[in-house]
Amino acid sequence: MPQFEIAIERVFPAAHAIVMRGERETLHGHNWVVRVVVAGHALDADGLLVDFHELERLLDAIVAPFRNANLNEAPPFDRLNPTAERLAEHVGVEMARQLPKGVALVSVSVTEAPGCVATYRP
Repeated sequence: MPQFEIAIERVFPAAHAIVMRGERETLHGHNWVVRVVVAGHALDADGLLVDFHELERLLDAIVAPFRNANLNEAPPFDRLNPTAERLAEHVGVEMARQLPKGVALVSVSVTEAPGCVATYRP
C-alpha cells in the first residue's frame, strides 16, 4: 500500500537559556524553524492526505505561546529545560493529539541555528 508524506514549516523568534552540565547559559535568541512531517496511506476525494492549511493552523496554535517569548517563562518550559529536543517533543506530542484520522506524525525537527537540528520521532 502506498504511503504519502507531507511536511510543513514555520519560523518564529524566541529566546532561551538552557542549563548544561549544571550551568545556565546566557539568555539568547534564535529564529527557530519547526518542520512537521506527517504520513498516511489514503487520500481524500480531493487527492489530499490532509490540507496543508489545516496542518499550518494546528502548528501555528502550538507555537503561538512561544513566538517572541522567553521560552524559560512559557509553559511547559517554565519547568523543563527549553532545549531544541524538548521543543520538538512538545510540538510532536501536541500535533499527534490533533491530527485527523488516518494521518500519523512521522517527525518534528527543530532547527535552532543553521546546521543545529533536533528531531523527535514518536
